[in-house]
Amino acid sequence: MRVFVTGGTGAVGRYAVDALVSAGHDVTALARSPHKAETLRAQGAAPVDVSLFDVEALTNAFADHDAVANLASALPPTSRFVLPSAWHENNRVRSDGSRAVVDAARRAGVRTVVQESVSMIYRDHGDAWIDEHAPTDRFPMAAANHAAEANAARFAAAGGTGIVLRFGWFYGPGATHSEEFFALARRHLCVSMGRPDTYVSSIHVDDAGKAVEASLRATGGVYNIVDDEPLTKRAYADALAEAAGVRVALRLPGRAALLLGNRTTSLTRSLRVSNASFRTEAGWRPRYANARDGWHATAEALATAAGTARHRATP
Repeated sequence: MRVFVTGGTGAVGRYAVDALVSAGHDVTALARSPHKAETLRAQGAAPVDVSLFDVEALTNAFADHDAVANLASALPPTSRFVLPSAWHENNRVRSDGSRAVVDAARRAGVRTVVQESVSMIYRDHGDAWIDEHAPTDRFPMAAANHAAEANAARFAAAGGTGIVLRFGWFYGPGATHSEEFFALARRHLCVSMGRPDTYVSSIHVDDAGKAVEASLRATGGVYNIVDDEPLTKRAYADALAEAAGVRVALRLPGRAALLLGNRTTSLTRSLRVSNASFRTEAGWRPRYANARDGWHATAEALATAAGTARHRATP
């Protein structure tokens, strides 16, 4: 298939491009700088410089493509995560950007649109398993994801195949937030949001990228993309500390995160999300069954990358 990827140089996008190219697809991806364009060429993809909000330009870029994977995002840095104003650009990308992508895909005759979303929009379900039929919540931080999902549904209603992938909490090499969390863990500080007995559903970025490629074999609809085994917040922090080779001294902000209300509700609630539907539909299975396995692999990858960087810096 000919597949166009937006956000192809992002945390998940770079892995999705690798997975798509490896599977034999002809990949084009949006690149807004010479460096990003060169990165995509090295992966075997053709870069295109076009605005995510320009419907006419996107229509021309999507011509003769079978599918579009909209993975574009603009997440704020961890230090500004709780500030509503820091989410303005990401909200614009998810709402206005997804609308432009769908409008352009319809005009260009694209058959399939894959839209990134998040599993954190589900309501708190305690220790109960959550499938795609579970009710979602409409708190302020979730509005842009609901808008993106609505645009995918609009594409499907017009006769196309609209696929929504509700990803878990990303971690792994290249995911900026997780690399920051790992660096904190090395200093005996583990990020943990909410009560320690509540669940977090995560997904390694490499598994997420492979899920994007696998979704091209799925029928339209909404699918959860998460690890096989969600961990409690306590177990997740322990897994991160073990991978960092330290003992946990502090789990922050812990229960105090609950005091921030809607600004952190997507991370403080208990979400034990099931990936069973997508595994059955697309024949996909995550390489890392849980965050314990995935964080160990992440620690090894980061150590290798650091060693390579030091070697290159040595005169």
